[in-house]
Amino acid sequence: MTQTANAGRLGAMPLNRRMVTIDERLVNAPVEVIFPLARDVEGWPRHLPHYRYVRFRDRQDDGGLVEMAANRPFWIAAWPTWWLSLMAVEHDRPAIRFRHVGGITTGMDVEWQFMPVDRTTLVRIVHVWDGPAWPLIGGLAATGIIGPVFIHGIASRTLAGLATAAESHNRS
Repeated sequence: MTQTANAGRLGAMPLNRRMVTIDERLVNAPVEVIFPLARDVEGWPRHLPHYRYVRFRDRQDDGGLVEMAANRPFWIAAWPTWWLSLMAVEHDRPAIRFRHVGGITTGMDVEWQFMPVDRTTLVRIVHVWDGPAWPLIGGLAATGIIGPVFIHGIASRTLAGLATAAESHNRS
């Protein structure tokens, strides 16, 4: 079985990892507006200036193998990041799952959760990971630098940008 054949079977989100990073926001738009924007990952660069590109290497129904590249701003400079993920969209809950299979964050699991709250949506992005396979410092790097600086730095901007796009769409 290939990596992409497993994309639809990422299973439950593992929660027993060293690093847990949560970004959440109440979006002033219904699930029917924000969920399609979030699952259209190839469209993210249109709404998110920090994304350099997003492209499927192998597209399948409701997911596949997707390559992503974004910048993490630091004052006047930008630190380029890159990763490769298996992606699976779950329509019944709704949710979007990723498992990083390439890049420094290999082994990271990510879940986007969408919870209706009246006519708004609480969107929560959960990242879990044990860190890079660096002897002695991998876990410390994940919990002390990679999670709070890079993961949160990119995820919070991604969520804010998609929220703005959904809220603009909702007003029109």
